[in-house]
Amino acid sequence: MNTTKKTAPTSAAKIFISYPPLSSQKGKPFLSQNRQFQWTNTGNIIYPVIPAYGASALKKLGYDVYWDDAIAKNLTYKVWLKNLITKKPNLVFIESKTPVIKRHWQIIKDIKKASSKIVDWRLKIILMGDHVTALPKESFSMCPVDYVITGGDYDFMMINLANHLYKGEKLEPGFYYRSHSKTKSLLNYSSNILNSGPFALKHHHLDVLPIIDRQLTNWELYAYENTNYKYTPGSYMMTGRDCWWGKCTFCSWTTTHPFGTFRTFSVKHTLDEVENLINLGVKEIFDDSGTFPVGKWLEDFCNGMIDRGFHKKIKFGCNMRFGALNQEQYNLMGKAGFRFILYGLESSNQNTLNRIAKLTKTEDARKTLTMAKKAGLEPHLTIMIGYPWEKMSDAQKTLDEAKSLFRDGLADSMQATRIIAYPGTPLFAEAKRKKWLLTDDWDDYDMRQAVMKSPLTHQQQEELIQNLFKGVLTPKFLIRKVISIRSLADIKYLYTYATKFLKKLQDFPKNPIH
Repeated sequence: MNTTKKTAPTSAAKIFISYPPLSSQKGKPFLSQNRQFQWTNTGNIIYPVIPAYGASALKKLGYDVYWDDAIAKNLTYKVWLKNLITKKPNLVFIESKTPVIKRHWQIIKDIKKASSKIVDWRLKIILMGDHVTALPKESFSMCPVDYVITGGDYDFMMINLANHLYKGEKLEPGFYYRSHSKTKSLLNYSSNILNSGPFALKHHHLDVLPIIDRQLTNWELYAYENTNYKYTPGSYMMTGRDCWWGKCTFCSWTTTHPFGTFRTFSVKHTLDEVENLINLGVKEIFDDSGTFPVGKWLEDFCNGMIDRGFHKKIKFGCNMRFGALNQEQYNLMGKAGFRFILYGLESSNQNTLNRIAKLTKTEDARKTLTMAKKAGLEPHLTIMIGYPWEKMSDAQKTLDEAKSLFRDGLADSMQATRIIAYPGTPLFAEAKRKKWLLTDDWDDYDMRQAVMKSPLTHQQQEELIQNLFKGVLTPKFLIRKVISIRSLADIKYLYTYATKFLKKLQDFPKNPIH
């Protein structure tokens, strides 16, 4: 598939990549480009990289593309829906996740009801994401959706569907769709559902994608409200799809990017993308590949950053596994402009790391963090609470280890969450098999409450999460942070992080809102 050749579509198709407003007393939906959904009070938003590639490629092919992120724009539902009805798009792509799928079903009903009253509006609505990949037929029975995209290469699939509908291109594997173009009634969604076969990813060669059109995709909406950035404006990119490890049983993106499908952009394409961001005035990049590429790719990229002088112009962050790199490689990353590095600690119990197929060693955490700090990097830890097999003593062990790592100056920031078993993941299958699931209401999968049985009560889990956040704020840690201030940017970052840190505590109330 050549996505860079510009040709005019046979019809003036108007395409919306939409994130409709989702209002809640719980906070703002942390939805796009996110492996774990959460209602958050921090205001953080993430730039949706893969849909942005799709939007950019579609525009380059001559389609009329609208970046329609009402969440990032803080639009009300009424204003957003009125705007969509006024513009009458032909295709509306919506990324969904388990905790908001029911809301999206209702939104699709609203759009379809409005379109049915306008004679010349030819509309098709497409759902994509990990939930519909796991349960592709479910949405057809619950709303008048036209297509469901399975798999995680939304960009390639968006391009293929548009070309299929307007240029006669063959539909590739991975689509589910109705056997009839229109339902007989908006109240009757049941009809024969067809599919084009199991989705495949390896034939999608990433380098054929154009560099993201950041103006088209309103990159500045996402450039400031994100604690992954110390220097702003910042932006996201992805060097690979998605994680070269790809086995963690809890990760929802193992549903869309299964083990064995990891691919990377070439080093040149990635450096050209970095250069484009520098030219836009971006000061820091976070690469959101599940785990940043290692080995020769990493070394070539770091040397390329240095050779092109980018290490003097921009800071870089990424996800990484414990035990994946040596001191020499961390030193090279530090020299190349890397600053922020995110590690999934998840638990300090080896049994848990084995059971969730993380398979890192508990002792690797301290060894790796020591190397990263020696290279001048600022590590961030992610931790999860509420495993069905972990007792209070196990959870307390993780909390104590986290405190120790911060006390010893080996970590700079952290996030703690409740583990959720998302449909399609190995953990969800295990939970069903072992009857751990407490609810089958998808609204409950928003991290505000446990969805699996656990030796810990809801209140104990909330207290542990709160204690994890509060426990790292020791006098020694705070003094070290103050001493580390070197610039106005450091002061601004510490103030922003502290503010969001306190707001984050509101995301885990002892009495959850339903």
